[in-house]
Amino acid sequence: MSFDPKMLRYNDQGLIPAIAQDADSHDVLMLAWMNAEAVARTLETGRVTYWSRSRQEFWVKGQTSGNLQELVELRYDCDQDCLLALVRQRGPACHTGRRSCFYTAVRDGEAVEIMAPLQA
Repeated sequence: MSFDPKMLRYNDQGLIPAIAQDADSHDVLMLAWMNAEAVARTLETGRVTYWSRSRQEFWVKGQTSGNLQELVELRYDCDQDCLLALVRQRGPACHTGRRSCFYTAVRDGEAVEIMAPLQA
């Protein structure tokens, strides 16, 4: 069965959530949004491309920072309304310099930072 990005279920803004996960360590790195064109560009180039809701433009992860995400495999869930991008991450995934955007845990009712920024 061939894949067409238009077969996915996008929200009212034409977007679908995309979770980036390290293909080797399985760490969840980040969540961002894609539209059908970003999905197509990601599959064509092998470089993960998102849609920036704030800037209203495409952004290739790492294009300006050098912290690239190389696509290993793109998956979608059973409802076809969420993506999982298995990636090889070069450098930090988070704009704060951390490996993952998920660096704060809630433990015993307290917010606890569990990950420091990577060293330059």
